[in-house]
Amino acid sequence: GMETLQQLATIASEASKLSYSPYSHYPVGAAILRVSGENNSGQNIEVASYSETGHAEEQALKNAVSNGAVQNEGRTFLRAIAVSHMTDTAPCGRCRQIIAEFSNDCLVIVADINGKINSITSSKILLPYAFTPADLESVKTNK
Repeated sequence: GMETLQQLATIASEASKLSYSPYSHYPVGAAILRVSGENNSGQNIEVASYSETGHAEEQALKNAVSNGAVQNEGRTFLRAIAVSHMTDTAPCGRCRQIIAEFSNDCLVIVADINGKINSITSSKILLPYAFTPADLESVKTNK
């Protein structure tokens, strides 16, 4: 329910405080809820070239994978992701694709830097035509 989503937004807000963003000064935190009920978080980690910057959503998902989420819960372990930052925007296109890799559809919670929820949507709404493993399977069968 909403209490769980608010808790996730608060975890994302706390993660944003660990951001390394000396160039943009735009801290971002993310927290995920896995099907097991476990949480993982991440934050943006900038490098001077910007293109190599790790995004918070990406970090949270990679932390989950590193902690055995795929082995223990399967590829689609992601139930919800909360993102906390200074403006009211959803995950970027790159992060939407990474979210699609680990979920058939999940809740996406956008919160401000203090963890106040601004909006709730779904990954399918944000990226309706995601390229997924199913697309690769159709390529194999059409050969």
